Amino acid sequence: MKELITYIAKSLVDNPDEVVVTEVGGDQTTVLELKVAKEDLGKVIGKQGRTARAMRTLLSAASAKNRKRTVLEIVED
Repeated sequence: MKELITYIAKSLVDNPDEVVVTEVGGDQTTVLELKVAKEDLGKVIGKQGRTARAMRTLLSAASAKNRKRTVLEIVED
């Protein structure tokens, strides 16, 4: 899951070197924290949050195979 979000985020932003995805695991739920450069934050979120919502939809569909819930949090520095 971490690799999927990293790939998508690096494809969207102008500064792909500053994309950091941190995985915080639990028993039932895994939280992925996405950090990008401040000027790329809008590109990752998208208009009215559409890009972020699409990333979360892909993530939940991919994690359904593993029978675990995965949550994406976009962290602002």
